[in-house]
Amino acid sequence: MPDFWRGSGYQLLAHEGGRLTVTDEYLRAYYARPELAPVAASCADERAIHAALIEQPRLVVDARKLAKIRDGDARENYAVVLRFRDQLLAAPSLEAFYTGLFQHDVAVPPLFIDQTVQAILRAILNDDGDGLKARAAEVFFRRQRVNVENGAIRLADDETVAMHASGGGLGNLGRLVREAQIPLRSIELDVLDANTRDEYWKRDERFDTVLQLNSTHAGCAALCRVIEAWIVHFHETPVTLTPVREIPDEDWVWHVGLDAESSAMLNEIYDGGDIGEERMRRIIGLYRLDFNNPSDMRAELAGKPVFLGLAATAEGHLRMKPQNLLMNLPLARRA
Repeated sequence: MPDFWRGSGYQLLAHEGGRLTVTDEYLRAYYARPELAPVAASCADERAIHAALIEQPRLVVDARKLAKIRDGDARENYAVVLRFRDQLLAAPSLEAFYTGLFQHDVAVPPLFIDQTVQAILRAILNDDGDGLKARAAEVFFRRQRVNVENGAIRLADDETVAMHASGGGLGNLGRLVREAQIPLRSIELDVLDANTRDEYWKRDERFDTVLQLNSTHAGCAALCRVIEAWIVHFHETPVTLTPVREIPDEDWVWHVGLDAESSAMLNEIYDGGDIGEERMRRIIGLYRLDFNNPSDMRAELAGKPVFLGLAATAEGHLRMKPQNLLMNLPLARRA
């Protein structure tokens, strides 16, 4: 099994009882970020605080000491990271910290939330060895660029596409920005499939492979398996996810949008609204979720399917919200 996503910090975390817990080395990795690492212009007070935190990562830094940092941006960066650190340490695990973010009104930079999701997914996939699932998991924590061409639904990493917008480095992945009519393919191994999934391990932190989401494609199956594993990891509730072409009216009693766009569309349709043909085309995935144990659901819904949706924005972006699978499923214990 390859050691992948080394930048996620997974290797720096402790693993206890199936959960991840924060270590001093994990905290030091945040202090080493460019936003906090001292530069030539850093004042003596900033350098002293940084050195003290490297020595004692859990050190409480008095607000008066922070106020002595001369550079305003650096002072704010320290305040943000230390607030984030304190929230991490107040939770019994990284998973509990992540869940708590959506139960309370807390301010955490989106980048830190994405890094937390990546570390948790790294633990979930630790013994899997399927590169296609690892690529599908990127959808949870990295914004995707959606391209639909000749019926093929393909996702590329949005940041990578933008980085190569000049056309260099990634062939058609870069040119896609300027020439939207060109499909998301450059060389055979750009689009991962059942035969090329192991290619992922050679480029796991380059985020430069393409995931195809058509319901009959291996990429769709991989995403379904990752969603199932995410739900089991947090809820200890086995489920089965199946792609569907539409939601039958007689079965539609509960739905969860996996992003803001699909949430809004599914709500409107369920309430009898008409979202229009253009918006409808932006729905790139519909899935039926069945609880393997109906008793895990709220009593009045036991045995009923839950439908999930994915949709692109008008600009062709997909920003998944995996927290919706934590907060919005009709679990019995939430009744």
